[in-house]
Amino acid sequence: WLRTTLYLLSPSPQGPNSFGLLFDIDGVLVRGRTPIPAAKQCFRTLVDREGNYKVPVVFVTNAGNCMRQAKAEHLSHLLDVEVSPDQVMVSHSPLRMFTQFHKMRVLVSGQGPVEEVAHNLGFQDVVTIDMLREAYPVLDVVDHNRRPKDSVPPTKGLRPVEAVILFGEPIRWETNLQLVIDVLMTNGNPDNIWNPAQYPHIPVLACNMDLLWMAEAKNPRFGHGMFLVCLENLYKKVTGHELKYEALIGKPSVVTYNYAELLVRQQAESLGWTTPVKRLYAIGDNPMADIYGANLYNRYLHASRSTKAQACRSILVCTGVYSRDQQELPSDPSHTVTEQRIFHGHRDFGFDPSLTQPSFVVQDVKEAVELVFQQEGWPL
Repeated sequence: WLRTTLYLLSPSPQGPNSFGLLFDIDGVLVRGRTPIPAAKQCFRTLVDREGNYKVPVVFVTNAGNCMRQAKAEHLSHLLDVEVSPDQVMVSHSPLRMFTQFHKMRVLVSGQGPVEEVAHNLGFQDVVTIDMLREAYPVLDVVDHNRRPKDSVPPTKGLRPVEAVILFGEPIRWETNLQLVIDVLMTNGNPDNIWNPAQYPHIPVLACNMDLLWMAEAKNPRFGHGMFLVCLENLYKKVTGHELKYEALIGKPSVVTYNYAELLVRQQAESLGWTTPVKRLYAIGDNPMADIYGANLYNRYLHASRSTKAQACRSILVCTGVYSRDQQELPSDPSHTVTEQRIFHGHRDFGFDPSLTQPSFVVQDVKEAVELVFQQEGWPL
């Protein structure tokens, strides 16, 4: 019902040069390493013969274990169009704005080049989980092969950690869970005795709240949100307190879409547009991340006069986490399209069913872009 009705809406009369596109990557453009066929076709129509984009395009992904440059190169190869790092926003990109933490000693958790990523974002004093393991050799003992052999090596001792940054899911969850809990319960110095009364703990900033994401497998895979669920529950079980976040970054947070809007405006300027971008269209496959986030930002735009955009519309595709085969759209829009009404969002984001209801539902990204251009009265 939704798609047919919304296709009949007349194109916007507000004229050209007034909208930008936000693309999710996993489940919209790719499944794991496999490109979704519609993606390449779609991007051929978004650039002119010289390869210049016709409209501002920004890629907003909750992936966080890589550099923007690497993601841009990967997308360029995948889509056969030039993608610059300035068009790519990973889950940790907004941390550049959190300058109050940049001089603190931070412990970083994730996989890939996390130390390089942290320095690139402006953090000057970075400690990795591996550095912490080496400094305190008796902390990581779940895997018997990683326990000290024979005599226990001396503790090196590090200056206390002042904040924790969770970039993405690590490889050895038990190691990171143990050491992060150690740091939180010892005021940043894991050589000290645990003190459950030490509350609130040192600041924690987390990127990427996705519980699940879609790769090549038929069913969704665990995301960083699942690691956060483990950490929150372990911390509460041991201390009796709720784990507190100084910031939650990545979709569906408002700060992420705010930063994405800034990138869209920069793209518009580089295209020589003189009129401000009025409307954003966010294309995604995950009702709890992409759709919830876009709708939450739309609500923020309507309540706030501080940004130039006036609306953020959400478009749900059926090539990733959400699939029409598994889930029929509810006939009543007050019902939600999330999995059997189970809340897959983060603990600190209230479940508002209306925020998971997309503005539009289409089959794939090509259909999504065609719909946007039709809405805007632009020929493709």
